Amino acid sequence: MKHDAAFSDFVAARQTHLRRIAYALCGDWHRADDLLQTALTKLYVAWPRIRHEGNEEAYCRQIMVRANIDESRRPWRRERPTDAVPEHATEPSQVEERSALFAALQALPEQQRKVVVLRHWLGLSVRETAAELGINEGTVKSHSSRGLAALEAVLAPQQHR
Repeated sequence: MKHDAAFSDFVAARQTHLRRIAYALCGDWHRADDLLQTALTKLYVAWPRIRHEGNEEAYCRQIMVRANIDESRRPWRRERPTDAVPEHATEPSQVEERSALFAALQALPEQQRKVVVLRHWLGLSVRETAAELGINEGTVKSHSSRGLAALEAVLAPQQHR
């Protein structure tokens, strides 16, 4: 089937990137895999229509954002276990810095996190971010400003170690 081959090619080319987006949205690789699988399943169903419009990746991102919202509303997702992070005796490595960034992202309120990921990690415009999240452009700007300020407050002290 022509559609199956095109869908398989899209998944092969974009799966790693989409998985990273899913991780940035939810903060857990196992949940990110589930989120991506859900998104790809829904994308496959809509593939013939979406493929003609040419916005496959945007549609997949929107599915992931909405599926993550749905999943976060489940009662068992409200509990978040945490462990104390030990002090580092040496300069943080790139992996540690990235881990600190993801931890700081997960500490943001959900809507701020989504805006920051879409705007500043994926580089979407204010208008595109507003459309994907179904919110006003002014709301995107305020969430972006607050989210970046919160990230800076958490991450800036770590840079001076």
